[in-house]
Amino acid sequence: MRTLVMCDDLWHPGEMIRHGFASLGDCGFDFEFLEDGADWSAAHMAEFPLVVLAKSNVISATNKNPWLTVEAQHEFQHYLHAGHGLVVLHSGTAGYKERPVMRVLTGGMFLHHPDQCPVSMIPKTDCPVTSGAVSFTVQDEHYFMALDDPQAEVFLQSRSTHGIQPAGWARSEGRGRVCVLTPGHHAEVWRHPMFQILLRNALHWAAGNNSTKR
Repeated sequence: MRTLVMCDDLWHPGEMIRHGFASLGDCGFDFEFLEDGADWSAAHMAEFPLVVLAKSNVISATNKNPWLTVEAQHEFQHYLHAGHGLVVLHSGTAGYKERPVMRVLTGGMFLHHPDQCPVSMIPKTDCPVTSGAVSFTVQDEHYFMALDDPQAEVFLQSRSTHGIQPAGWARSEGRGRVCVLTPGHHAEVWRHPMFQILLRNALHWAAGNNSTKR
């Protein structure tokens, strides 16, 4: 399945994201990468049944201006209502707090994180996105999140000395599906077998290849 991956910002280089997806091996998705937010267009996005947002709301690593306009937010809404899928990874939740339409679509947004520390990921059982995954601990940024959608299915919690947070959830938007995963600041996280399981499952779920137990 053709999948558009939006990535690259000052804190999360596009090269790391590319390597992270390459480490998944043959997982049934053909990833195409877009690193410059100025190159995004609704027409181009519509060519893909699945989009991954792994980019904070800046045009590029060297241009901190926001790429997501009011019009672009509504295009994402139309995209999902048409039955497509969206996976939001780590930095894809950052910088969009004041983008109300996108915030509704994702079901919540990044608020802040403490200094990097050991973070344990605790998956929920009996959910397709966590199938085959068990708890694991990684050195990461512990993302603190505003989870706005009370109907979202939280399938992953993150725990550290700073507290407990929702680290993964799934929700429907129109005929489309949205899946959020907050781990992923370091390449080591992307290479962790349990994170790779979660990411593969998230891609398949958002693409409509299985269904969550609601």
